[in-house]
Amino acid sequence: MSEETRERVKRVAGEIEFRPNALARGLLSKRSFTIGLLTNDTYGRFTLPVMAGVSEALLDHGVSVFLCAIEDDPALGQIHVEAMLDKQVDGIIATGKRLDKRLPVDLSNLPVPVVYAFTEGALNSVTFRSDDAHGARLAVEWLRQSGRQKIVHVTGPQEFFSVRERAEAYQQVAGTAEAVMYGVWSESWGHDAVEKIWSQAGEKPDALFCGNDQIARGAVDALRERGIKVPQDVSVVGFDNWEIVAAQTRPPLTTVDMELKELGRQAGLTVLALAEGRPVEPGVRKLPCRLVVRQSCGGHTPER
Repeated sequence: MSEETRERVKRVAGEIEFRPNALARGLLSKRSFTIGLLTNDTYGRFTLPVMAGVSEALLDHGVSVFLCAIEDDPALGQIHVEAMLDKQVDGIIATGKRLDKRLPVDLSNLPVPVVYAFTEGALNSVTFRSDDAHGARLAVEWLRQSGRQKIVHVTGPQEFFSVRERAEAYQQVAGTAEAVMYGVWSESWGHDAVEKIWSQAGEKPDALFCGNDQIARGAVDALRERGIKVPQDVSVVGFDNWEIVAAQTRPPLTTVDMELKELGRQAGLTVLALAEGRPVEPGVRKLPCRLVVRQSCGGHTPER
């Protein structure tokens, strides 16, 4: 039908408060117009922006999304998967709290399509993840372009794949001779790392590239306690763009955004395509990151 006719039908439907019968619609199309989102990220740091992207992508297609949190419990995970299948979801999106760990439930050989976002996917699956190496290069190159000469990388546990990927990219830009300080994902580690660097003899850095925003915030606090000005003396860049941390750091924190909402949007459109029977090539899709520049490295420069 023409766009004019479509709008007229919608207007009349609204006037008479007509509501389509979703059950009847599902019986005719053999679809439930629902997608299940399965996660072990119960804190929601990574899952909530992914879910926002999924919901935004599917809203115009009349598809609803419901979230099931399974923590790290395989039995609970299986219960939720069975419940999703009983509700005849059109597909499942699996997401988590790190790139190199699978959810504690087997999602292979299900009768509905499964797409993975920010978690390790099954063999021959479609997986979306942030390009951590790209994000690290954005941060270090920005510091270099800002005139910083000695950049130290303070990051999380070395066993994390994302940590190793970011560290390798950092050394490619800063130089392979530059050491990486591995630790934990916490403000206290950022604070301790600064104390360790400034208690040792030798040249001090004029920039810190931190593995996440919590580490960066701890580092900024430790520098301030030592009377070292950020960004005049030392620039600091974080990773994650966790607004509640980055925006409240003093000064506000320059950081790398992993574009998790876009990650969710792409995953949502892909699982919809699979549910509709359209062909989708399996494999890992890396989405570029974005540098959000705030005052901790010296300016109000627009986002990149």
